[in-house]
Amino acid sequence: MKVLFISNDSSIFDENSPTRARMHGYARVGELHVLSLAGWGAKKGQEGNLFLHPVHRIWKYFRVSMLAYRAHALIKKHGIEVVSAQDPFEHGLAALRAVRGTNAKLHIQVHTDFLSPWFTEGGNWRNPRASMLNRYRQKIADHVLPKAVGVRAVSERVKKSLVERYGSRIPEPSVIPIAVSTDVPACSPLPKHSFTFALIAVGRLEPEKRIEDILVAMKLISKKYSMVGLFVVGEGRERRKLLQIVRTLGLEKRVVFLGARPDAWGLMQSAQAFIQASAYEGYGRTLIEAALARVPIITTDVGIVGEVFKAREDVLVAPVADPKTLSASIASSIEDTFARQQLPMHAEATARAHLAAVGDLSTRIAEDLTRTFQHS
Repeated sequence: MKVLFISNDSSIFDENSPTRARMHGYARVGELHVLSLAGWGAKKGQEGNLFLHPVHRIWKYFRVSMLAYRAHALIKKHGIEVVSAQDPFEHGLAALRAVRGTNAKLHIQVHTDFLSPWFTEGGNWRNPRASMLNRYRQKIADHVLPKAVGVRAVSERVKKSLVERYGSRIPEPSVIPIAVSTDVPACSPLPKHSFTFALIAVGRLEPEKRIEDILVAMKLISKKYSMVGLFVVGEGRERRKLLQIVRTLGLEKRVVFLGARPDAWGLMQSAQAFIQASAYEGYGRTLIEAALARVPIITTDVGIVGEVFKAREDVLVAPVADPKTLSASIASSIEDTFARQQLPMHAEATARAHLAAVGDLSTRIAEDLTRTFQHS
């Protein structure tokens, strides 16, 4: 079978990236072509059954048209039988246009909980443009998904939302999670600090991550717990705004931005708790990593929370956009021995059981694509 991925992950062109390694696993379908926007240094290439096709970022404002044009040409040239898009939005629309007039089957991957009300109603009050874009993306998905022959969701939460919205208009989604290694890296020390209880947040600094809710929670708890601090690992468009919020709240001595760090998983192990305040998640890879790092977890009710991790059994859970409950969860992590010591042990066991049950993701994805190909 010959498969084309229309990807949104340019790290595929980095030969040492985990994404590149995963693509080699997926190439067991027979022949795998990957098409993605990439920087100028990315080069077309072949490694065994894996073929890489970059589209330079100069075309990013015309990516749907350019990706569709290139994908259609690859279908014709290589006899592609299945085209899989990594989202049902711009990449899904490009895939839909690419398969028109060919015998290639359309497969859509859904990694984002785009049917969460927070996706369209504002993951962040300071960025209304993001909400407008997401409403447009939801309309694209409404157009693309019913045309798909195969659909993959990364969690039961996402599958349930798809079935509730589209019913029989789409094929039953398969649930295949995100790949997470069970090989926990060595502990990395946090920068020198005077905090007696260090929280760590890891992720892109984007509106949907709602880092500002964590900052407000820090302010709420600061009067009672004067030595609690927060390390924020990640980069993104929100950095300047978040720094301003830190200054406004008077948290300059309590919050440290570390930027993007390759050792983020190792840094988790040096913290006293991991905290996440996302408005929505499709899966939640960092939750699995935090559990494997044996650090107490404070999170909003998103992604695999409820499906994998249970509230008060594995993690402390707060509603989205509720800094007061986040602050209470921080207090529980400090005061409650069970929350601080037993929950991380339960969460680690839960994460390992979940990953064991998931099985070989490369095989499962190859089987999912094969089902799409065989669909009449």
